[in-house]
Amino acid sequence: MTVTPSRARLEAMVTALLATVLLALIVWQLQRSLPGPVLWDFGSFMGSGRAAREGLDPYGIYPGLTFRLQLAEFESWNHNLNPPVSLLLFEPLSRLDPVAAFRLWWAVTVVSYAALVWLLVRRYAPQRPLLPALACFAAAGFWDTLILGQIYVPLALCAVAAWLLLERGRPIAAGLLIGVVVAVKPNFLVWPGLLFLAGHWRAAFACGASAGLLSLVPALIWGPEVYRLWFELIARNAGRVVFLTNASLPGLFQRFGLDMLGTAAAVLLLGALAVWALRARPDPLKASAFGLLGALLASPLAWIHYTLFLLPLFFWARPSPAVVAAAALLIVPVPILLGRFMAAPAWQQATLGSVYAWGLLLLLAALWLSLRGRAGPGVPRGPFAAPVPHAAE
Repeated sequence: MTVTPSRARLEAMVTALLATVLLALIVWQLQRSLPGPVLWDFGSFMGSGRAAREGLDPYGIYPGLTFRLQLAEFESWNHNLNPPVSLLLFEPLSRLDPVAAFRLWWAVTVVSYAALVWLLVRRYAPQRPLLPALACFAAAGFWDTLILGQIYVPLALCAVAAWLLLERGRPIAAGLLIGVVVAVKPNFLVWPGLLFLAGHWRAAFACGASAGLLSLVPALIWGPEVYRLWFELIARNAGRVVFLTNASLPGLFQRFGLDMLGTAAAVLLLGALAVWALRARPDPLKASAFGLLGALLASPLAWIHYTLFLLPLFFWARPSPAVVAAAALLIVPVPILLGRFMAAPAWQQATLGSVYAWGLLLLLAALWLSLRGRAGPGVPRGPFAAPVPHAAE
């Protein structure tokens, strides 16, 4: 398709405008995300690691380290909710000065995210990298991860590497990396589950071996009791589902006052995806795309940070207004959302205040509607990807 000079100028102006907006948002997010004396969630991780080192309950509350979140209409201790395998990281980190360890982890997060974005841009948008890279760096989940000192980014890097390995036909290596993700974030079991049902058994079995071996290590070091303590903590944290940065279906339905329907919707979604995987036998990337989305939407807790695992989908999905809108919703900064809607009426929280959940649902709908029109596996097609020739459409 021939591009006229006027169209080219218009595209250049739109690109420059979008780049300016995204860059301004990134600069604003950066200045508020630099590490300071407050340890946030990282303090809870340090307290958990120190407790494990001293033979105490790693899932207890340790004032001075365990972070207490206090907002309008919401107050809660932010325990370490990660399974015991996370102690393999937190225990050695707890031997460092907490502030120095926080700064170190902040740097690890930035470097890991830069590597993640580089991998995706290099694969899918090498000709026009600017906007895709800026859009990735504007993602709300990245900045909130940085502020809180959370551990999502290195895991998301593993997920992106696994995605690219699946695309290259290396299922065992991909499965081993997926196993690392599942061991630390068990709600991602939906991903290898769909791969298994779709007939991609090598990736699924490699994931099971990797996750199983990693999960066994904490029981050998700290004893099986550590898993009981973790299960008890998880059972006590149901009240956090309603928090606005939770993008899952249970969280969205609970804001509407429909708690049981949220659970039913999550089960229905997982059942539909399982039947689809069994019948359609999708290729590994299709199974992975719906596995990742299904994991987030069906989880009791799917914080905005989890949306970083979906970045490959935005490069791979067929471009559409719904996909672009989903990307825009996931860029809405967390402080703007919480500042405006945390104390708002329930109907506002469930609608405008639930932009992250609506973003995931938009992406799910866009992917589902595009199933019949998808190009072959591995073809860059998403709104973040480089354009393909018109004749290839």
